[in-house]
Amino acid sequence: MAATQEEIDLWELFNPDIFEYVKDGKIWFDPQTREPLSHCPFLELVPKTKADEKDKYTCSIYLDRPEDCRHYPSLISEMVRDECEMIEVIDLENPKKAQKKLDDLMCSSRPSSHS
Repeated sequence: MAATQEEIDLWELFNPDIFEYVKDGKIWFDPQTREPLSHCPFLELVPKTKADEKDKYTCSIYLDRPEDCRHYPSLISEMVRDECEMIEVIDLENPKKAQKKLDDLMCSSRPSSHS
């Protein structure tokens, strides 16, 4: 994931708690060590209501998240790669149909992958 310079500038001015994870125009670095993080520091594990549930995450900076995050997921293949909890067996059986469904679902928040 990446952030635009405009997003980074806005975080610097209005969200220093997000900006502290930026280094040299790139995102998600440890504020103390300045080493890159292996995952977004703002993804939080949602408490499970049942022991056998799959892990689910929420974004603690949802309203201020980078544009890249606003467009994710854009491809069924990304969802498979990331083991997204929203992917279903039926989607794996017919990825083209699943991609169309995903594009329809996400049409108001990102450009279509079929444009």
